Amino acid sequence: MDHHDHSFMQRALRLAKKGLYGTEPNPRVGCVLVKGGKIIGEGWHQKAGGPHAEVLALRQAGEKARGATAYVTLEPCSHTGKTPPCADALVQAGVAKVIAAMQDPNPQVAGQGLKRLQDNGIEVESGLMEAQARALNPGFIKRMETGLPYVRVKMAMSLDGRTAMASGESQWITGDAARQDVQLLRARSSAILTGIGTILFDDPSMNVRLSAQDLNVDDVRQPLRVVLDSELRFPVNAKIAEVDGDILIMTTSKNDLDNAVQLAEKDGHVDLNAALKYLADMEINEVHVEAGAILSGAFLQQKLVDEIVVYIAPHIMGDEARGLFSLPGLSKMKDRISLDIQDVRMLGKDLRITAKPVYS
Repeated sequence: MDHHDHSFMQRALRLAKKGLYGTEPNPRVGCVLVKGGKIIGEGWHQKAGGPHAEVLALRQAGEKARGATAYVTLEPCSHTGKTPPCADALVQAGVAKVIAAMQDPNPQVAGQGLKRLQDNGIEVESGLMEAQARALNPGFIKRMETGLPYVRVKMAMSLDGRTAMASGESQWITGDAARQDVQLLRARSSAILTGIGTILFDDPSMNVRLSAQDLNVDDVRQPLRVVLDSELRFPVNAKIAEVDGDILIMTTSKNDLDNAVQLAEKDGHVDLNAALKYLADMEINEVHVEAGAILSGAFLQQKLVDEIVVYIAPHIMGDEARGLFSLPGLSKMKDRISLDIQDVRMLGKDLRITAKPVYS
């Protein structure tokens, strides 16, 4: 492959990223059609149920697509879902070559799309810029490969690692830029998860407070709000119930509520693994956790966290203030949880660190 291939795939990846806030539960995919060294058509998947990236690119190219090369960030689908198979559309259009960044982890596809193209005389290649393609769809890939969603835990703290004063007061630790960034994390997620303690104490809305223009989408998609509430203490007048979007209460208690599900118990609380499996069965790809130290710590101790995003504000809150994670049992240096730092950047006066836990 030459630098032109990388350039066209990079363009396809940039297009795919435009679907960051709208394609759930489908993956974000971009496609670029090239002929004679020039782009003749391009597209990206914009929302579930809508045309896939390849179809939009083929529509733009028209008859010029015959003999062209397609650069796609994900293997073209070979099964009929809400739309017909993209592999068939590429065959019918007479495309000569397809370069995919990665195979589709969906067991319904998993190489079958590329095979169908090959069987119809189309040259295929896979693996170009695969790491960048995987980074676009961590939730979809993890759900397909493991049956669990991708879990991102967001925390905000002072420089001395405190998330709230001893009284519980925590608004606002960080500045406007960091809080705006959190809105973007919420907007890309399939579900926002918290615990009943946060609902009772902070009474948050837990919704996306950005406009369609902010996200460059037709409509703002509100993620499912999930509340872990073992004893069903959820107040009927909670703010989270007054804003747009669906709510799911996960409990260990028997109930006949329309928006509550009874799940297995573990140590007196909702079994977190069971909760995540339930969400994966609902086609939830990315779970954004905004919770207190106990629930966040439980996710981390049970090795269920894929990514931690910590916003660090430049101030000191003192040793009586509340800590970041509750991690009982960590008494020796060998028990530490290592982190692989992925990204560090300034947002206004605050620092954002993105890290992945390294589990032994």
